[in-house]
Amino acid sequence: MRLDRAVLFKLATNERLEQLVKGVPGGEDNAWRAASRYVAGRTREEALEVAAAQLAKGHGISVDLFGELSEDPDDAARVVDEYLELATLLPAPPADAWLSLDLSHLALDADAEGAADLVARIAEALPPGRRLQIGAEDIARTDRIQQCVLNVAARGLADRLGATVQANLLRSPDDIDALTAAGVHIRLVKGAYVEPTGAHPYGEPTDIAYLRLAHQLASSKATWSLATHDGRLREAVLLSVGTVPVEQLLGVRPDVLDQLRDRDIPTRVYIPYGPAWFRYWLRRVAESRGA
Repeated sequence: MRLDRAVLFKLATNERLEQLVKGVPGGEDNAWRAASRYVAGRTREEALEVAAAQLAKGHGISVDLFGELSEDPDDAARVVDEYLELATLLPAPPADAWLSLDLSHLALDADAEGAADLVARIAEALPPGRRLQIGAEDIARTDRIQQCVLNVAARGLADRLGATVQANLLRSPDDIDALTAAGVHIRLVKGAYVEPTGAHPYGEPTDIAYLRLAHQLASSKATWSLATHDGRLREAVLLSVGTVPVEQLLGVRPDVLDQLRDRDIPTRVYIPYGPAWFRYWLRRVAESRGA
């Protein structure tokens, strides 16, 4: 891992930096021009336009309202209202349209049980076959996220949930077993966070862990997908286990996604939107330094 990647991840959570950039004349406009490659828009309407365009190309979608690290229950309630509205505005099935959410956007740190109740409300609003994908966060929150997902799955909502497993975390084989047993869809990612402990080093050790977890998922008959932009790793998995859905971020190698679609491999595009786009953009920059 190169130093600049670690530094950029710290900057990506630095509210002061965002304020400084946006306070410089032309700073916000310049940042937005760079960020708009990866962001569907600042508003729900803009995001739904991008979502419709991706569906028209034959890709599935997963729409996410930016936000995390909230401890305000009132803010969490507003987030749920937005997701409930989104659930009604997505194109009707059979359109392959899902939602995505980070649990710290629902004040997970302040009230884990309350966050589970909010997730259940959103999941209940989705029609059968449509899922709410729960995003990965830093390792300090991984156990609470896992327990929240399992809690909601146990309420009879497993078929409307998706969890994200990070290959770089040492705990992930056990997490996969628990999620598979619960019937939750699993999205396998490398892991974008720079963790102090409990994780494989970035690079080859994480790549090997990813391959092992992919084979674990394939042998367990879990419902799962690959989420990586690493072409060699993706093709190694597809060649060894057969066709598996592939997920990618908006704006990252879209030509590859089209090629996968043309090979009859199911695809899905992560479509984020909202006013909190600045730090998401910095994360994409950080991940490009080695992701």
